[in-house]
Amino acid sequence: MKALILAVVLLPFAALAHKPSDSYLHLDRAGDGFTGRWDVALRDLEEVLVLDADGDGAITWSELRGRQTDVAGYALTRLKLSAEGAACPLTPASTMRVVRHSDGAYAVVDFTAVCSTAPRVLDVDYALLFDRDPQHRGIVRVGSDGAGEPLVLSATRHTAQVSLEGLSPWRPFGQMVHSGVEHIWAGVDHLLFLLALLLPSVLRRDPATGRWVPVGDFGSAMKDVVKVVSAFTLAHSLTLSAASLGWVALPSRLVESAIAASVIVAALNNVFPLMDRTRWLAAFALGLLHGFGFASVLADLELPAGSLAVTLFGFNVGVELGQLACVAVFLPVAFLLRDTRVYRRALLVGGSAVIALVACAWLWERAFGVGLSFT
Repeated sequence: MKALILAVVLLPFAALAHKPSDSYLHLDRAGDGFTGRWDVALRDLEEVLVLDADGDGAITWSELRGRQTDVAGYALTRLKLSAEGAACPLTPASTMRVVRHSDGAYAVVDFTAVCSTAPRVLDVDYALLFDRDPQHRGIVRVGSDGAGEPLVLSATRHTAQVSLEGLSPWRPFGQMVHSGVEHIWAGVDHLLFLLALLLPSVLRRDPATGRWVPVGDFGSAMKDVVKVVSAFTLAHSLTLSAASLGWVALPSRLVESAIAASVIVAALNNVFPLMDRTRWLAAFALGLLHGFGFASVLADLELPAGSLAVTLFGFNVGVELGQLACVAVFLPVAFLLRDTRVYRRALLVGGSAVIALVACAWLWERAFGVGLSFT
């Protein structure tokens, strides 16, 4: 019964754990205004505009070309740029393009923004898709003379003010630390994976009976947690570095599917233990995958090498801070409850089984889901 209650509570998480919907917005200085390029996923546009006119599951070039005015109008009415308190009107280009990102085909909306005076500070108000998908993110780059400042806008933080004077690779560091923390707290799959790894940290397997028994002191639990967190941090840093240097790139579907699989393994290990004090290996594996996941998103912004490296570093710091905050809340409570039947049976075994079931749904969706194709 307790496991069933947990399943009901966690069931909505399956719908939230798909790969986040992202768009990529480039804004480059041009005289008294900007030239803009906005890449919006065709699958997202299909949800709101129904581009697939014949319903055959594929959006053709002729179908998209016939609706390019609607696409540009939908996107540009959800973006407001202003400078010195005055709006910078947006004018779409006469033609539309299509490009491919790691997760599929994107329509490219090119436009110009003309400000009344040469802007020193740009105000950005981004509202694309938030009414339909609260998990949507706007990955924005505001650039000038080769320098670029990346922003990650979300439903809870959809406005930004960017100073256009003295752009440097280090300026966005603090913003990306904040984004890293936000990414961890909003990432249901990562949080459940972390929970699956941390649940046994206050217990140990009794070699004689094979049962979970409480650890004797808080220091033992803390030592186990440090190994898990350190393994994730090291792995995450490795893949962020590799991505920033352009050495490795993996398909988005492969990464997201592997993350779901790792959640299943971590959760089932609590029910049918194969690893006891070597769970840091699973944390290391997810760290590698999770680093690829966000690094591939920022790579699509085509930032200068220095900006990309600083951006990834700042995001990585934020991820670790967010993770440590979760540990600081979880570990003392788990240690106090470790010797109770509720913790050992309902939370550890029952909760892990439910986490594994939810992750199986994610794996099915990510590995075998049928998405829109562009032909």
